[in-house]
Amino acid sequence: MAKPFASSADLGEKRQSLETLAEGVYALTAEGDPNVGAVEGEDFLVCFEALATPVAARAWLARLREHTDKPIRYLVLSHYHAVRVLGASAFGADVIVTHEKTRELIAERGQQDWASEYARMPRLFKEPGSIPGLTWPTATFSDRFTIDLGGDRGDLVLQYCGRGHTEGDLVAWLPRQRILFAGDLVESQAALYTGDAFHRDWASSTLDRVASFGAGTLVGGRGAVARGAREVEAALGQTRDFLAVMLREVSAAGTLKEAYERTHRALEPRYGSWPIFEHCLPFNVSRLWDELHGVERPRVWTAERDREVWDELQP
Repeated sequence: MAKPFASSADLGEKRQSLETLAEGVYALTAEGDPNVGAVEGEDFLVCFEALATPVAARAWLARLREHTDKPIRYLVLSHYHAVRVLGASAFGADVIVTHEKTRELIAERGQQDWASEYARMPRLFKEPGSIPGLTWPTATFSDRFTIDLGGDRGDLVLQYCGRGHTEGDLVAWLPRQRILFAGDLVESQAALYTGDAFHRDWASSTLDRVASFGAGTLVGGRGAVARGAREVEAALGQTRDFLAVMLREVSAAGTLKEAYERTHRALEPRYGSWPIFEHCLPFNVSRLWDELHGVERPRVWTAERDREVWDELQP
C-alpha cells in the first residue's frame, strides 16, 4: 500500500508547551510542529516566526498574553516557507523583518510554496481562509540587524549565517542570556527539511557560524528546546550528521531512485521515528541530487511537482 502523501495523514493535534527560557524570553514547542518564540523589550515585544495562518497565530498569542500585554513592535521571520510566515497579519506588528533574500524568495516562489505546503501539511493550516495573502517584510537586511530592547535588556541581534535551509535564513541571538533562536538551520530531535537547501554550505560554513555563538540555550525550528552546552552540541551535531549522511549517500548513487533508497536506509535507524522524516526525505533527496548535478538554486516546488517526486521515489 502506498504511503499517504507527505504529512496529509498526520491529523492528530500536538501538545503545545510554552517555556520561559529567561526573564521575558519565551518559546512555544509542539512535539515536532514548528516552534515560535518571543522576547520582551522594555515596552514592546519581538515575536519570532508567525505560523501558517492568522488563526493558528492567534492561539499562540493568547498563550503569550498570559505573560505579557506589551505591544508587538517587531515580527521576525527566519525564512520564507509558508508555515512560518502566512499567519503574520495576526500580530499587528509595526515592523516585519526578514533577510533580503527571503523577500526575493517570497516574490519569486511564495505563491507556489503556499500551495505546496498546504497540500503537504494541511493540519497546520487552521482555517486557511483567514490568510489575507502573501506576507511581505517591511524591513530587510543583508548581514546583521540589531534591535535595542531598551532599558538594561540589551540587544537582540538578527544575523545571517550563510546559505543553508534556504538562501535567506536568519538567526536571532540574545548575547546577555546566550539564547539563540536558530529557525530551521538547526533541529533538535526532529528530522531536517532540505528541499530548498544548499547542503554543502549548510553542513560546513553556515553551521560553523551558528555554532560560533556559543549558545547556552537553543531553540531550533522543530523539536525540544536544547538547554545547556551538551544539548546544544547534540542539536548541532544531529543537524550536521543528517546532512553529512545525505551528502555521502546521494553522492554515491547512480540514479535518483537509488539515491533515495540509499539515503533512507542510512538515516532511518537513527532518525526514522522523528517528526517529518518520511514526509521530507523524497523532497530532500530530489533537491540534493539536483545540487550535486549542477542545479545551483533549488527548483520551485509546486503542488504538482511534489506529487510527481513523491510518486517517483516512494516504494
